[in-house]
Amino acid sequence: MRAIALYRNAYSGLSKPTWLLSVVMLVNRSGTMVIPFMTIYLTQPAMGYSIGQAGVVMGMFGLGAVCGGFMGGRLTDQFGFHRVQWMTLTGGGVLFMVLGQMKSFPLICLCTFLLSLVNDAFRPANSTAIAHYSKEENRTRSYSLNRLAINLGWAVGGAIGGVLASINYHLLFWVDGATNIIAAALLRYFLSDSGGHDRVAHAALPGGPTLSAYRDRVYLKFIGCTILFASCFFQLFTTLPVFYKRSLHMPEYMIGLLMAMNGLFITLFEMVLVFKMEGKRAHLVYIFFGVMLVAISFALLDILPLSILLSFGCMLIVTIGEILAMPFMNSFWISRTVPANRGQYAGLYTMAWSTAQVIGPAGGSQVAEYFSFRTLWWIIGGIGLLSALGFRYLSRSKPAAA
Repeated sequence: MRAIALYRNAYSGLSKPTWLLSVVMLVNRSGTMVIPFMTIYLTQPAMGYSIGQAGVVMGMFGLGAVCGGFMGGRLTDQFGFHRVQWMTLTGGGVLFMVLGQMKSFPLICLCTFLLSLVNDAFRPANSTAIAHYSKEENRTRSYSLNRLAINLGWAVGGAIGGVLASINYHLLFWVDGATNIIAAALLRYFLSDSGGHDRVAHAALPGGPTLSAYRDRVYLKFIGCTILFASCFFQLFTTLPVFYKRSLHMPEYMIGLLMAMNGLFITLFEMVLVFKMEGKRAHLVYIFFGVMLVAISFALLDILPLSILLSFGCMLIVTIGEILAMPFMNSFWISRTVPANRGQYAGLYTMAWSTAQVIGPAGGSQVAEYFSFRTLWWIIGGIGLLSALGFRYLSRSKPAAA
């Protein structure tokens, strides 16, 4: 009974629009199939591209995401988060279907860039919408609920994607695109435009000018550490599946189950753990321990004998680290904002993750191709450690902002 009460309390008090946003996100992310299998798709004999070329494609995805994060923040301030979310979901759905038809390397790179640009313009709008529909006392849980929807969708998409990839890789693009368009329709129907009230970032505040995200030195250091961490984290969905495929001869369905494990574990436990941890320690302290666990998980791939059991164990460690770090990263940046500059902060945070999508996959794939996966995991472990120490430094030097 105490466990039931704990779960009930963890999910109580959240607004109806917050729940609806999470439903939209769940539908959208249940089709997340293309990106986890993109590297394998490009390097299969039917496509014939090298792991280095696949890394370039994933780098184009990251470059588009950087541009999309910046553009999405600007568009959100100008047109409101509802309209930007609806347009980017629809456009992304169409572009997924188009990408699946591309065969030449230049067209794959171009279409991947455009898809990522549109897709990631959605993220600042979505983050701003969650802040708009939540209260200060439940904002971290509101973001965690959104992450729960993302990861539950990831679990569903990863599992189904593994099966579909075993049948025909092109099915991934059609399903991923369709779920984007369905999510856009649900958003349009259940969360209609609020008559301009969603453009809250334009509101003038009586306190005068607000601090720009680009002049907030603490936040810029936080962004730098986030880029380092995210560059490591993105190996989870790009080079790591190829490593398991080549080194362990792991079939696609098992790789899908491994990815699904990550999402399912987060779905079951993150909200409750955040509910128990929030307010007990500074946000940056939780982030430090989470990032450290992610770094350790990659280093273990070199330290311990490689096996199926190790792959699942490392995924469990990464997931625990993700639960500790990512919800409180959102809490940290939102704590430094007011409505008038929230789009800026959301856009810069999105751009940090997007920059890592350029650096991480492209760099990781090149190291794996020209050196070895063993070298890559040592490098990733070291970068993760450096990022963790950076967050630790921020937590000690700026405790009031943590």
